Amino acid sequence: MAEPVHADETLLKTPLHAEHVAVGARMVPFAGYDMPVQYPTGILTEHNWTREHAGLFDVSHMGQALLIAEDKSHETVARALETLIPADILNLKPGQQRYSQLLDDKGGILDDLMVSRSADEGDSGRLMLVVNASMKDADYAHIQAHLPNGVTLKRLDDRALIALQGPKAVEVMAKLAPETAGMTFMAARTMKVAGLDCHVSRSGYTGEDGFEISVPADKAAELWRAILADSEVKPIGLGARDSLRLEAGLCLYGHDIDPTTSPIEAGLIWSIQKRRREEGGFPGAARIQQEIKDGPSRVRVGLKPEGRAPAREGAIIATPDGREVGIVTSGGFGPTVNGPVAMGYVSRDVSSVGTDLHLVVRGKPMPAKVAAMPFAPHRYKR
Repeated sequence: MAEPVHADETLLKTPLHAEHVAVGARMVPFAGYDMPVQYPTGILTEHNWTREHAGLFDVSHMGQALLIAEDKSHETVARALETLIPADILNLKPGQQRYSQLLDDKGGILDDLMVSRSADEGDSGRLMLVVNASMKDADYAHIQAHLPNGVTLKRLDDRALIALQGPKAVEVMAKLAPETAGMTFMAARTMKVAGLDCHVSRSGYTGEDGFEISVPADKAAELWRAILADSEVKPIGLGARDSLRLEAGLCLYGHDIDPTTSPIEAGLIWSIQKRRREEGGFPGAARIQQEIKDGPSRVRVGLKPEGRAPAREGAIIATPDGREVGIVTSGGFGPTVNGPVAMGYVSRDVSSVGTDLHLVVRGKPMPAKVAAMPFAPHRYKR
């Protein structure tokens, strides 16, 4: 779970660091930050609480930024971003958010990100971006290097990001910001939450219904406490965030997707809208259009090992007769599934659901089957 940090490296702290320490969170280095991996009740309890109630996550280590067109035109800023990502941003409606990927010239994934367009007319020509913590500096440099004149990137390092996830999330949020009740999945709005100016999207990375709330860093602790005051809410660490994400079949950057994988191999074709598939005009478009037409040589699949032993990232995937066909990219125990789950890349000829495979764990082949994803059903508010 933790990304390696050199001993002499000074870890960054999110604006909520003191809140975690005060309640006894176990802190670990992650993406250059000192982050809570779990609270005293433990990962299993936190995972199940999020599936049944509402879990509160500090995701302030993520990168937040604005892309701004000087002429205040949505078309200007959308076309600038479309030269870097394969999603249709031109037709992104006000008050909506979209998932996409920053691509290199070969169609490999440099990072994945969220893009939202404000519903406020005064914000015309602006897009809000949320990128991964470990990649934010590289992402910002890459974006800035490719922007046309008249479009600028503004980092929002003075903001925190909090995620409230689970079936009770909307009930909790509606008490603090009534208008959230009417939002649907991937809607985004600027509003007051517990009296604080926030940017809220109905989204998250657990497979559950929920919200991500961007708040000024100096108000983050106040908002955190206001949400935690509800008995349905408990703080949740990175450990359960990862097991929830894995059960939801969602990609983790640097593990399930990276510059060696294309969006089509990763099963993310749904994130490339029809106009972009046909027109291209994004990095690596020729490869991606070819993979859409002919199919990629390998694909990301779900895997269910038999028995109770989990297969971890890096485990070789082979056919029962010993032919190596892929590698596990994420794996662990799925508390909701009550068993081990994994995902990885396999050659297309062995990618059908139900195919028998072996996962090589500590030198021993372990029987597994290709499984449909998500492992736990998504419960987004459509």
